[in-house]
Amino acid sequence: MGRRFGDGRGRLVVPGEGGAAVTVPLEIAASYRARTKGLLGRDSIEGAMLLTPAGSVHTFGMRMPIDVAYLNRHLTVLAVRTMRPGRLGRPRLRSRHVLEAEAGVMAGWGLRVGVAIAVETEADSGHSA
Repeated sequence: MGRRFGDGRGRLVVPGEGGAAVTVPLEIAASYRARTKGLLGRDSIEGAMLLTPAGSVHTFGMRMPIDVAYLNRHLTVLAVRTMRPGRLGRPRLRSRHVLEAEAGVMAGWGLRVGVAIAVETEADSGHSA
């Protein structure tokens, strides 16, 4: 039961220890054009970007190192990596979505292997995903 997303904005919700969740601004890149552009040409990003569908990413043409989290169709984290510019990420088996953010921030959000995140979109109008 994978969820389909459209291009737009939303919130990434990472469940925290003791029930406190971390909520982060999220850009969603679901169209081919938006996924292809991704974070290219940017010096920073506020929050994170969700590339969907996606099984791998590259950092050719990027200006900054990024954290990359590979997610399965249930939005559970399969792997988290930090990639420097000019790298090609290996495709991940079972990865359906890729989350990108500035290098070093995902650990602070509690994003690690096995964590199931939630994505709230503007279309959800306040309901969680």
